[in-house]
Amino acid sequence: MIPYSHQCIDESDIEAVVEVLKSDFLTQGPRVEEFERALADYCSAKYCVAFNSATTALYASCFALDLSKNDSFITTPISFVSTANAGVYCGAKPIFCDIEPRTGNMDVDLIESLIEKSTKLIIGVDYGGNPLRWDRLKDMAEKHGLKLIDDASHALGAEYKGKRIGSCEFCDITVFSFHPVKPITTAEGGAALTNDEAVYKRLLMFKNHGITRNAGDFEFKPDGDWYYEMQFLSFNGRISDMQAALGLSQLKKIDEFIEKRRTIAKLYRDRFKDSDFFDFTEETKDAKSGYHLLPILLKDDFVGRKQGIFKSLRTKGIGVQVHYIPIYRQPFYRGLVSDVYCPKTEEFYKRELSLPVYPCLTRENLELVFEAVDEAFEKFK
Repeated sequence: MIPYSHQCIDESDIEAVVEVLKSDFLTQGPRVEEFERALADYCSAKYCVAFNSATTALYASCFALDLSKNDSFITTPISFVSTANAGVYCGAKPIFCDIEPRTGNMDVDLIESLIEKSTKLIIGVDYGGNPLRWDRLKDMAEKHGLKLIDDASHALGAEYKGKRIGSCEFCDITVFSFHPVKPITTAEGGAALTNDEAVYKRLLMFKNHGITRNAGDFEFKPDGDWYYEMQFLSFNGRISDMQAALGLSQLKKIDEFIEKRRTIAKLYRDRFKDSDFFDFTEETKDAKSGYHLLPILLKDDFVGRKQGIFKSLRTKGIGVQVHYIPIYRQPFYRGLVSDVYCPKTEEFYKRELSLPVYPCLTRENLELVFEAVDEAFEKFK
């Protein structure tokens, strides 16, 4: 099977992890802080907190920005469920904004009409590694006094208006994922970046059971050098030194990885230019996509044949996927927000398939994908 995405691990990655295994630290050791600093420096952000997953990082981010019961937040229905779950964990109500069909991103121009008195923040998603129109979104958030989270789980290495995603130039917090299919991997893992010191401290405490050992933050007088305080309810969201070592090694290759993804995307576009079968999504103006995904949108004659095309490609060993089932269609969300319907989202879902794209996808395997795509679509022509 040629998957839609895959980790790219080499000997330097393996050696980095083995070195930690031979050291005194396996969990919270020096590599975690090194990784956090390296990631913040790469993105030009002031602070970074690494977590055991992007899901935890998203939850921590909503908590750090004081999202709570009786609040609402706006987000996209075209994402993995973690994006919306993070706000719901805090007790807030999700409001789903329809998307731009040409990018798959949330349509920023629709957001203002969705803002309620209870709305506290917006969680944007850089779908497939393609950045949102963040300048427009930032202006709107400032106008209405809203906080902004960039769920950039797909977008490490991407850029908008010449700024790297993760700089937090346009948002309060940026979240990355390091799952194996993402731009770099730590196996499981995630991170939250910010330029706000107070938010940073909240994120640090959130990943460690709500505990601080910083005497300057204590609410009560310590009774010994061993003293620490749990100031709010949380849990263990920590990443390990082994994972951080892998992340450090992978981060050194991120620019190379992104350029390979972009090269592969161009080969697809050249090969299927003016295709009778499907269209490609577009890059946002003034953005550089990281191409975590290579989404195609089926043309009218093939929309009703999507299941057959999907099965045919899978049978041929091409690991196509659909990104995503609209979040509000999930049973849990049907019970929570039963009246939601986003027409452009529904149309996108009917048409979207994701084709393989990852840095170590060989030209030979890419040609196999091209041939399989031709054969599958010709079969259902």
